This record gives sequence, C-alpha cells and structure tokens, in this order.
Amino acid sequence: MTEIAQEKRSPAIMIEQLKALLDVEEIDRDLYRGARARGSRGRVFGGQVIGQALVAASKSVDDDRPIHSLHAYFMRPGDTALPIIYRVVRDHDGGSFSTRRVIAMQRGVPILNMAASFQRPEEGLSHQFAMPVVPPPEDLISEEQHFRTHIDQVPESMRDWVLRPRHIELRPVQQRFPIEMRSHEPVQQTWFRAVAPLGDDPLVHRATLAFASDMVLLGTSMIPHDVDWMKPDLQSASLDHSLWLHDVFRADDWLLYATDSPWAGHARGFNRGSIFTREGRLVASVAQEGLVRLRKS
Repeated sequence: MTEIAQEKRSPAIMIEQLKALLDVEEIDRDLYRGARARGSRGRVFGGQVIGQALVAASKSVDDDRPIHSLHAYFMRPGDTALPIIYRVVRDHDGGSFSTRRVIAMQRGVPILNMAASFQRPEEGLSHQFAMPVVPPPEDLISEEQHFRTHIDQVPESMRDWVLRPRHIELRPVQQRFPIEMRSHEPVQQTWFRAVAPLGDDPLVHRATLAFASDMVLLGTSMIPHDVDWMKPDLQSASLDHSLWLHDVFRADDWLLYATDSPWAGHARGFNRGSIFTREGRLVASVAQEGLVRLRKS
C-alpha cells in the first residue's frame, strides 16, 4: 500500500471526512446542501441522512437549545451520486422548546421527512435503567478484525465492502457473522466509538451518534431467523428511525449500544436500542422499524 493510500485510510483522515460529510452547506435561509460520501456506491446510508438532517435543523435553533429527539421516515433510497438538499421548516419557538421539520430531497422529491425537538436544559426528576453487564471493549476484538480472521467465509463479492475503512469502530459483544448462524434471542450489545478524536463541538458528537445509531440496529430483528445481510435473497432497509438524546456524551469515547427486537412480522422488524457511556449513564434511546423481506426464489 502506498503512503498516500495509508494516509487516506488513517483514523484522523477518516474522522475529518466524517465531520465534512455530516456538516451541511447553507445555500439560502433554512436551505442546506449535504455532501456525498466519498467512494460510496448505490443507496445512501440512512445514518448519513439522519445526521445531516440533524445538523441542518440545529443550525436554525439557538445554541442553548440542543436537540433532544427526532423522528424520521425514509421514503425513497438516496442516490450516492447526488448531494442531498435539506429544507428546514421552523414550526415553533416557545419559552423552553423549539420544533423543526426537515425535508431531505434529491431530484426534487423527498427521500426523508424528519421532525425534531429542541429544549433549553433544565433540572427535573431523574432515573434510568441500568446498563447491561458486558465485557469492556478492551477485552473484545473489532468487527473488522473478526471479518479478517474469517474472510474466507464471506462471499467474495462482499469482501472489499466488509473490510473497507470505517468512521466508526464496532466491537460486538457477540461475534455472530459470518461464522455462527444459529438462532438466538433477538438481543445484542455492541461497543462503538469514532475512530479518532472529534473535537469539542457538541453538535459534531450528536450528529456522529445519530450516524452510528443506524448501525447494527435492524440486524437485531434477524437474529432469531438464521438470516443476515449477506443472504442474497434478503431485502432490508430502514423504514423509520427515532432517536432521543437524554444527556451529554462524547462519541469518540466508548459507548455501548444495547439492542433488542420485541417483534417482527409482515416483512418488517421492530428494533429498540439503548446507548450507554462506559460509566453506565443512559445517554440516548433509539427505535426503528425496518423492511426485512425474504424474496421468493
């Protein structure tokens, strides 16, 4: 590998590319352009659209009102060959809360609609569920290391894709794919973090968590059924995505993504996620329903 190629794959360069990807360019009041992901082909990753939409909505709200929830519907697959245009609608600014709507568009038609709510921080009643007891990330190997060890069991057409450089490092507690395809309860836990420091802008950390929250989640609903994304007759896609941001965090520190799937049926899988700091603070919750369709041979 050349020095130039090594530089492009370095964690620091990967994070600069992620920060540039999640930022949006203002082209008019409440109108923004989101960049394309470098080297991507096919449909746009849903976490990219959610992260860019979060940033676009946040740019229309005062800095003292951070986002606390968003609810999005994916309507069409995004095209990685095109930028995405985000139109923000300022629905309400009250004494404590602000609400925004975001329409993400390509070729003049919506690919995602999102509603977001922002709140000025205040004190109140407080409780949370405990974090699951799992091994620390230092005792686990990354998903990339796992795939490199078992690359002969990955279809040849997918090997470059599973080994591609990533902005987010994943360390699953349960390493199931591709070597173990027995049915299990639809529960899994995964440590994740940005591969290099993100700086101190809280909006960057929120957008990065939103980006990562679309990873591993939908696959939870497949665990009981002996299928995964490498199955050629499986069609899967996020249909909607909700994210609640409870407390402050750093997305370049280890976070535990604990997911479960209480139901699947009618070619849809429903998934929930809780995101904890390594100290055990619950900082975010996620819910998503996705398409999980087995095509008939």
